Amino acid sequence: MSRGGEMVYIPDDSDFSSFRDQCESLEGWHCRYNKAGVTVWSQGQEESCTVQKIKTRISCKDVPAETLYDVLHDTSYRKKWDSNMIETYDIGRLTVNADVGYYSWKCPSPLKNRDFVTLRSWLPLGNDYMIINYSVKHPKYPPRKDFVRAVSLQTGYLIKANGDGACVLYYLTQVDPRGSLPKWVVNRVSQFVAPKAMKKIYKAGLKYPEWKRKHDPEFKPWVYPEQNTLPSVSLAELSVQHADSLENIDETGLSEDHLSTSDHEA
Repeated sequence: MSRGGEMVYIPDDSDFSSFRDQCESLEGWHCRYNKAGVTVWSQGQEESCTVQKIKTRISCKDVPAETLYDVLHDTSYRKKWDSNMIETYDIGRLTVNADVGYYSWKCPSPLKNRDFVTLRSWLPLGNDYMIINYSVKHPKYPPRKDFVRAVSLQTGYLIKANGDGACVLYYLTQVDPRGSLPKWVVNRVSQFVAPKAMKKIYKAGLKYPEWKRKHDPEFKPWVYPEQNTLPSVSLAELSVQHADSLENIDETGLSEDHLSTSDHEA
């Protein structure tokens, strides 16, 4: 996502518009799965040596768009529904609609667990809500020995209101998990994993209003920036996280069967 590949920047309206176009366009996308209200597309060749873009869409009845937007922002609630998450927290604030955060998740054996540091930005736009991120380096959060530092080239959500109290959720991602995984394995497994992840978010949306009523119901710093107490982060502190600068971890003995049991949600 980073312009020119070198400069860290905060996405602007044109970036959000481009992201929305990618989510809604079918040109250049190949349908890999279409069942029970969930569709998965990929862009690029499955057998290639580069990581594909994967796009998933799910219709969410009985979940308003603004509720799903809250679910995807609320790190406290994430602990309730994201069973693959090890840890997530916000590192610091860049602007009223951009921050830097950390996320780590469990991977199936024999893989090592993965983590990210990302610059995340969000924008409510009429009936649409968008959240996008890409990987950055922060000097106080270098790669850890107990994790493989993965790289989000571009990841995001588009939530579109769809009638009364319903919405459509798009999830688009291009992530390099690093390690020694063959790219074709990553591409194949991403297509298995995506439908499970989307159904999990949908279920989380159904249960969120009741949970939020009991857990600081007025606290939504992603909606009310004045509630945000995170320390400020300067763009100058950050640099783009390039995949090729990270150590390749040996994960020999890996098979596709091991991976397809995972239902990782990025």
